[in-house]
Amino acid sequence: MEPLIQLTVLTAATALAAGSAIALNWIFLRTAFRLMQPAGASSSKAAAASYRPYVRSELVQGTRASAQQFVLHR
Repeated sequence: MEPLIQLTVLTAATALAAGSAIALNWIFLRTAFRLMQPAGASSSKAAAASYRPYVRSELVQGTRASAQQFVLHR
């Protein structure tokens, strides 16, 4: 009877430890993502909808030219 009780306690302790590890991992992951946001980031939908990223046109044109050269030389 004693080995069965020991096995039950070991199983319960393992399940509790696994649950705690998953919970702490989830909390740390969410905290890391919150810390990675830029300082001026807003969580409101109106601010996100009006956000227009600044695109440097010379980079876009350079990428387009590189892609065209790649296609031409294939």
